[in-house]
Amino acid sequence: MAKTAISPTREENYAEWYQQVVKEAQLAENSSVRGCMIIKPWGYALWENMQSVLDGMFKATGHKNAYFPIFIPLSLMSKEAEHVDGFATECAVVTHHRLEKGEGGKLTPAGPLEEPLIVRPTSEMIINETFSRWVQSYRDLPLLINQWSNVVRWEMRTRLFMRTAEFLWQEGHTVHATKEDAVAETERMLDIYAGFLENYMAIPVIKGTKSDAERFPGADDTYTVEAMMQDGKALQAGTSHFLGQNFAKAANIQFLDKDGTQKHAWTTSWGVSTRMIGGMIMTHSDDDGLILPPKVASAHAVILPFLKGKDKSGDATIVEACEALKAELEAQSYAERKLVIELDDSDTAGKKWAWVKKGVPLRIEVGARELEEGTVAVTRRDTNEKTVYPRAEFITKAPEILADIQITLFKRAETFRADKMTTEITDKEAFYKRFKNDRSAGGFVLAPWDGDAASEKQVKEHLQVTIRCLPLTDQDVAGKNCVITGNPAKYMALFAKAY
Repeated sequence: MAKTAISPTREENYAEWYQQVVKEAQLAENSSVRGCMIIKPWGYALWENMQSVLDGMFKATGHKNAYFPIFIPLSLMSKEAEHVDGFATECAVVTHHRLEKGEGGKLTPAGPLEEPLIVRPTSEMIINETFSRWVQSYRDLPLLINQWSNVVRWEMRTRLFMRTAEFLWQEGHTVHATKEDAVAETERMLDIYAGFLENYMAIPVIKGTKSDAERFPGADDTYTVEAMMQDGKALQAGTSHFLGQNFAKAANIQFLDKDGTQKHAWTTSWGVSTRMIGGMIMTHSDDDGLILPPKVASAHAVILPFLKGKDKSGDATIVEACEALKAELEAQSYAERKLVIELDDSDTAGKKWAWVKKGVPLRIEVGARELEEGTVAVTRRDTNEKTVYPRAEFITKAPEILADIQITLFKRAETFRADKMTTEITDKEAFYKRFKNDRSAGGFVLAPWDGDAASEKQVKEHLQVTIRCLPLTDQDVAGKNCVITGNPAKYMALFAKAY
């Protein structure tokens, strides 16, 4: 077996491989606070690029950014019963407002709060309580607000980016005069998420609605984009919720309509998080480490001068030529941003492999030979193909190469999902066998379902499999029976084990 940069490999231990990819790419590390992570500069640059694109998409559709408190009074959180029940076990609660020194100088909590405060697990109630003051008339609608923030959910089992006690996200919250407008908003934001994931993260997704058991607490309907990871597990990559009038009634969001009557509004919420970075890692990376889609990459390329070690003659000339190359490349643009180029002129042993593991799309090598010939040696991270280009040709062609890497990553992931990780099953025995296979988590299984909560619960208990979504694409169930109960099917459901 060929030696790999990451140990163990995906085949040997996928979970540990993932942790090592994150570590070796210097994306993030565990903090001293249990379950929380420190996002390092290479990883945070990814989030900044993702945030910039999404923020532009939101603003282009009329949304404006605001910020709301991280603390939510318990009484306010409790106003929507299903909502608070859904998050109760994940809430961090603040009960005191100061510390004081006790015996032996030990710090202890003091000053009990009159009312406990929930550290934001999501902001529906505090934002909608605010909206009840902002919305008075139909002229105030629609109200389209987004916030970029952190949230806290007290997870027991954590994994960097995928599931941590604190994470970064955006949460959109909107208010509408009619049900039709709110549903249209919910679907529009789902389309924005799907477009971003596919066109920027190069992650193919399936759009659908959640079953009643899997929908967001307090929502009428939850729409989702589901992605497939290399180990056969699904990832919920983003959600958009039609909240009906549930939160409007709980927070008393009413408006005077054109007909002169007071009406409760209709609301939505929608969000994606740093979990997308975990999904990107698991979709594209290999046994040599991280692979970054160029549209969101922390840097598009790294220039690696070949220096001579002890004999330094000519090194300054090579570095100077690399600095000039860097400046010329940075004048080029790809996907509406200037190229970001790193120059690593260190004499660190194995620096090439360090950049392989960091997933930079292009590695550009320049030594005495390249300088003499007027060429550059360029290696693509997605295919590991090395090509020697005339220097001037590469500078103008670099955006085209990056675009090809972006397309290649998406098509590769799409083909993998379609050919290896998606199957339609109508037989119960084959369905169970698929998910009990020790060599795979099973991938996506499209199967007829009778819509009964009991059969859904049975599969979850027996196989640790959930209904990821009811796909939005037309699904014919005529003459089909539920794969679990044998009863007439109402839906074609997408089943999978999931993160």
